[in-house]
Amino acid sequence: MSDVNSLRYKRVCLKLSGEAMSGRGAFGIDIAVVNRLARDVGEAVQAGVRIVVVLGGGNIFRGLAGAAKGMDRATADYMGMLATVMNALAFHNALERQGTPARVLSAIPMPTICESYVRAKALHHLENGRVVICAAGTGNPFFTTDTTAALRAIEMNCDAVAKATQVDGVYSADPRTDPTAVRYDRLTYADVLARDLKVMDGAAVALARDNGLPIIVFSIEESGNLLKMLRGEARATIVQGSV
Repeated sequence: MSDVNSLRYKRVCLKLSGEAMSGRGAFGIDIAVVNRLARDVGEAVQAGVRIVVVLGGGNIFRGLAGAAKGMDRATADYMGMLATVMNALAFHNALERQGTPARVLSAIPMPTICESYVRAKALHHLENGRVVICAAGTGNPFFTTDTTAALRAIEMNCDAVAKATQVDGVYSADPRTDPTAVRYDRLTYADVLARDLKVMDGAAVALARDNGLPIIVFSIEESGNLLKMLRGEARATIVQGSV
């Protein structure tokens, strides 16, 4: 195990989008990518980090997209929650196969598939070195998995919520399409909300602000970057109360 004192963050909630699970594909689960992400998480666990993972489901079904096409919003959101369960099971399998103990806890009870989310149970798993994978969002429609990540991070007494993306921080626009986009090293919660920077949704940012929870936005594209970020060595944008 690496020197835990080298870690800037020792207990984090990692937010992974559904798109991260699909890799370069437009849909579904790319097992090779999932295995790489699991290796990064396993490496961090070996270094002494306690990790909660919240997964999106956009690679399978996105509630907002379904609602935009005429579906009832609540029904569409429930379908999106079920998509996150599929991603959680895939991620759990990848972690366990490489020897990293993990548990899937769902906000929607489904006892034949995984455990139900109970805070005390989740904390028990976390304290015993298991990765806690939170599935099915908050269990309620109209809430995103960004909000779930902020909520679970606060419930699990995390040092920060780490938002994994395809770029190395927060920009004024998408740097992949706009060469004039400006990158930020640090922002306040007020900056994010006032400029509508799309770091996380407004409810998640407000929840983080009200509880003094830092948000770290970093790239998950480079293998090993998670541990670098946890040590404060990776390029990232930190969102907190003051710059």
